[in-house]
Amino acid sequence: MTAIAVMTTTPSADEAHAIASSLVERKLAACVHIVPIESVYSWEGEVQNDSEYRLLAKTTEARYADVEAAILELHSYDLPAVVAFHIAGGYTPYLDWVAANAPGEALS
Repeated sequence: MTAIAVMTTTPSADEAHAIASSLVERKLAACVHIVPIESVYSWEGEVQNDSEYRLLAKTTEARYADVEAAILELHSYDLPAVVAFHIAGGYTPYLDWVAANAPGEALS
């Protein structure tokens, strides 16, 4: 099992909570952190400066495609940032918990 963290940003707390809840309920992520941030970026030829919410979902590499699909399904941006980072190391019991809580099982 390879643990990963998947990051995205949203324009509102409500959207961030909806995506985070869906990922955990669908067992695609063991947990998701939500943090308010300020983003400066280029969009359609102009520099933008917006308040956003960063989501950091802990899951496994095997679940990445499903996590990405769920984020795209629920996201309001035309081009949402969805990136994954390998977790190079960590407390083994925690990483085992991530794997056990992100199997991707269908809800009954």
